[in-house]
Amino acid sequence: MSWKPRNRLAYFVNEFEEIAIATLLGLMTAITFANVVARYVFHSGILWGLEATTYLFAWLVLFGASYAVKTTAHLGVDALLNILPPRAQKALALLAVAACLLYAGMLVYGGWEYWYKFYGKLSFLEAEDVPFPGWIQQLVGLTEDGASRYENLPRYIPYAILPFGMALLFLRFVQAGWRIWKGEQRMIIASHEADDLLEDIEEDIEEHPDLLSIDPTDERRDR
Repeated sequence: MSWKPRNRLAYFVNEFEEIAIATLLGLMTAITFANVVARYVFHSGILWGLEATTYLFAWLVLFGASYAVKTTAHLGVDALLNILPPRAQKALALLAVAACLLYAGMLVYGGWEYWYKFYGKLSFLEAEDVPFPGWIQQLVGLTEDGASRYENLPRYIPYAILPFGMALLFLRFVQAGWRIWKGEQRMIIASHEADDLLEDIEEDIEEHPDLLSIDPTDERRDR
């Protein structure tokens, strides 16, 4: 289903999500391409490239999980749901949302607990290779006696996507449940692939009605 924001805040969040996903994908592509060029053209390499793309990919996956809930792009099995009456479909869809909220809530808690250790007592731990420029540390106040506190990126920065991404996933499930409750959405999974395919076939037939008059046995005879 196509999702359209209904107010300025929803529009801002939607634009932020899409820009973030596009930016992460673009950075991954750029770093990987630059590393390939450096390796095969200049016989060198970007030392921190692999670790950086790993972090970027993790951010992309967790952003994408919540975005797919919003746009009902997650795959699922709806064979049982489709044979039930509308009220039973709605009840099962809300039950599925409740289960997803429980699971997402556990992920939020676990993600926060895991990240907070690195933000607190393990804040000294750094990434293995990804550098942390001193001017950025000066800008955000990460200094001690006027000197930069870290040499490489502290791990609590890339790990922050864990509680944030899971909280966003929880929010999307809440929104999906509300839309199902109001009757604006039928389920939280993608079940329209077959419908879209049938619509495409019908459009092709309308544009080219002569396709129906083609006998496949004629082609076999020609062969």
